[in-house]
Amino acid sequence: MSERALVEQLKTLPAGTVTVSGWVETVRDQKKVQFVILRDETGAVQLVNPATREIGEDADDAAKAALALTETISALATGTFLTVTGELKHDERVKLGGVEIKIHSLDIAAAANPETPIAADSSVDKRMDWRFLDLRQRRNNLIFRVQTTLEHAMRTYWIERDYIEVHSPKLMASPSESNAELFSLEYFGDQTAYLAQSPQFFKQMAQVAGFGKIFEIAPAFRADPSFTSRHATEFTSIDAEISWIDSHEDVARMQEELIQFAFQAVKDKHGAEIEELFGLEVQVPSIPFPRIPLAEAREIVAARGYEIPRTDGDLDPEGERQIAAHVQETYGHQFVFITDYHPEIRAFYHMRDEETGLTKSYDLLFKGVEITTGAQREHRVDVLIEQAKEKGLDPEHLDFYFDFFRFGAPPHGGFGMGLARVLMLMLGESSIREVTYLFRGPTRLAP
Repeated sequence: MSERALVEQLKTLPAGTVTVSGWVETVRDQKKVQFVILRDETGAVQLVNPATREIGEDADDAAKAALALTETISALATGTFLTVTGELKHDERVKLGGVEIKIHSLDIAAAANPETPIAADSSVDKRMDWRFLDLRQRRNNLIFRVQTTLEHAMRTYWIERDYIEVHSPKLMASPSESNAELFSLEYFGDQTAYLAQSPQFFKQMAQVAGFGKIFEIAPAFRADPSFTSRHATEFTSIDAEISWIDSHEDVARMQEELIQFAFQAVKDKHGAEIEELFGLEVQVPSIPFPRIPLAEAREIVAARGYEIPRTDGDLDPEGERQIAAHVQETYGHQFVFITDYHPEIRAFYHMRDEETGLTKSYDLLFKGVEITTGAQREHRVDVLIEQAKEKGLDPEHLDFYFDFFRFGAPPHGGFGMGLARVLMLMLGESSIREVTYLFRGPTRLAP
């Protein structure tokens, strides 16, 4: 078997015999010549075959082979996977990369059905039904190359600063956040297990274990029946936790550095292609990000003419969009930390400021959408238990968690960030469905 060349390598290879493999994107079957656009995971190339339509009864083997090749190409369906060996030629007139391959031989690995079930104008639900076909588009391929670069850059940032990567369990004996939005399942006999809503408890366990600085990129689960563009029942959560902090500001500074570092990596590697396929420029944010206390944010939103209907004091989605518009107009920034949340709308483990009574926490908005909640955690076990009781939680059900703090704990804090939301907003997509490999929602468990 000849060594396979990737399409992206062809420009640098000398003219001569090459072998490429991929799937058929289009076939132009003209009278005298046939063109096949073959795409692989790195790009697309034009294949050419001089068509042989008829031969005489006494034709030689070469003529018969040429006719067979022409007939094979004529019958190719979009999506067919094949391997082609042929003559690579460099020609500036060829719009697709300045190269083309004259076909010598063609080997079909797997033929595709001739009727494709989705088209460019198919609904998002229809495309999700046939996601494996939808993902063949160059644009969608790029999404997951961007995701790979983004995650690698974040890991690089953390590892260069001596963070430890952990893999916390996703099966839990008790809720990780609250009793709401939980998936439960039978677990050996009469036991009940829960799918982790976040790695929160185990991130904190790492701090009392003396790990100092940790991160995790892993699945999380929320039994949330929402059908919005930014919610999913299973999603990838990006989490970090650090010890010996003075306030949530230490967490926020780490996160803004992380985001700047990761966005720069994406821009450096994929910026031109993102601009070509998504029509936008990746903006690397300057630091520090703007910070606005929640009470002030509500006043700004009200002054812009929007009345927040929520009664719990938090911003609603339109309120988030309004404060983001203000930040863009005032600071020219796509990110903003909203800080100083009331304990009633925060988790029981968020530390409270002794003077104001507000939590030492923040939400990070990106283009008007919340992507992160971060906070300093309460590490004093007696205070932690009382705050859990205030939330209506049974301390006995959380006793394993409180044990973490009964044997000493450093001041610590961290954040959780949704990967799909970051990608959606970075690339200007309308839904996290578009940037999730296989989306899971209230009505979708397949494919």
